[in-house]
Amino acid sequence: MNRPTDPHALTQASTPVGTHEGYMPGFGNDFETEALPGALPQGMNSPQKCNYGLYGEQLSGTAFTANPPERTWCYRIRPSVKHSHRYEKIDLPYWKSAPHVVDDVISLGQYRWDAVPHSDEPLTWLTGMRTMTTAGDVNTQVGMASHIYLVTESMVDDYFFSADSELLVVPQEGRLRFATELGIIDLEPKEIAIIPRGLVYRVEVLEGPCRGFVCENYGQKFELPGRGPIGANCMANPRDFKAPVAAFEDREVPSTVTIKWCGQFHTTKIGHSPLDVVAWHGNYAPYKYDLRNYCPVGAILFDHPDPSIFTVLTAPSGVPGTANIDFVLFRERWMVMEDTFRPPWYHKNIMSELMGNIYGQYDAKPQGFVPGGMSLHNMMIPHGPDKEAFEKASNANLGPDKLDNTMSFMFETRFPQHLTAFAANEAPLQDDYIDCWTDLEKKFDGTPGKK
Repeated sequence: MNRPTDPHALTQASTPVGTHEGYMPGFGNDFETEALPGALPQGMNSPQKCNYGLYGEQLSGTAFTANPPERTWCYRIRPSVKHSHRYEKIDLPYWKSAPHVVDDVISLGQYRWDAVPHSDEPLTWLTGMRTMTTAGDVNTQVGMASHIYLVTESMVDDYFFSADSELLVVPQEGRLRFATELGIIDLEPKEIAIIPRGLVYRVEVLEGPCRGFVCENYGQKFELPGRGPIGANCMANPRDFKAPVAAFEDREVPSTVTIKWCGQFHTTKIGHSPLDVVAWHGNYAPYKYDLRNYCPVGAILFDHPDPSIFTVLTAPSGVPGTANIDFVLFRERWMVMEDTFRPPWYHKNIMSELMGNIYGQYDAKPQGFVPGGMSLHNMMIPHGPDKEAFEKASNANLGPDKLDNTMSFMFETRFPQHLTAFAANEAPLQDDYIDCWTDLEKKFDGTPGKK
């Protein structure tokens, strides 16, 4: 196969039969793909000699004895030990990991931020990451962190992987390319990507500047939620998740690999690209998913169901029914409930809720929750509609009503989320957010039968 003219472009296989635009459909499937014919061994994983002089290597995403195990066999130009040398510790001052509690920052309360603005500073995927909250403990592999990314520059001969976590990436502005060991994922707003723990990749700007949200999952991998009585259909369907086809680079060029390990960052210098997997098979892979394919379900007579019905992905914890993280999507949908207050009701619960706005207007907060913005309501902190939303919903004509041009999401976790110094002092915090409930009036009237 001819080498590409762009020295930073991966060599991709022709689109195989049964795939769509260089992707393979399905979530948790056992995929197989090769960028050169015959590169993938058949009938066994570790032949004495691999074709093309490749090395066989397994990437494990779970313990060997997990049921089912998650692993991918890679057939690569060099084994990964050649992508690792002596390590040097570096500092990425805006990327924080739990436990991270800042003494003079109060995380207890209701918080909301405008979109973090772009600056003139050139920023890559690594230098442009801005941690907003942390929860749990990266060392014991429970909890999460939430980040905003600001990216204007491609990584050139620079690569990254996290030994700590998988990343759920939610773009809000711009287009990115994730050139990974297992293939290419192009990502834009209204899509998400899942980058597994331990996978090496490079992030390039296709159309910038780029801004978005990241949920860093320290715990068990994201999976599709159990649908229970909803049954086999709707919500996020497995076939709509796309894994990349095999692609590789064979480039001899000085390169840097950065590793996130136990909350610390280290670099190692090598003399070639580490994206050299020519073929692979397995069920441990990156994915992309188009959020416009999410099929919401809801009440069709009365009352307002819990937001858990809008779960796209969940990362389980050791407590049945209580997630380490839920990724929940609030997108366009019809509201038809009779005699019902339709926006989210007032509540407080044990889950900590961090929300982000991808585009449009959120129904419970028609003012102030801007695209690119975030809000945080920590565990057992009360929250709900502001006065405008309450009055509108309480007096609305309850005919069928479509919520249109709206897409927000929630990173929800069973752990308290602690603000970073950046979130408290540098990000554009709306100091008056708490005042959105000030005008709520006492409406109590003890007259029998009075509404």
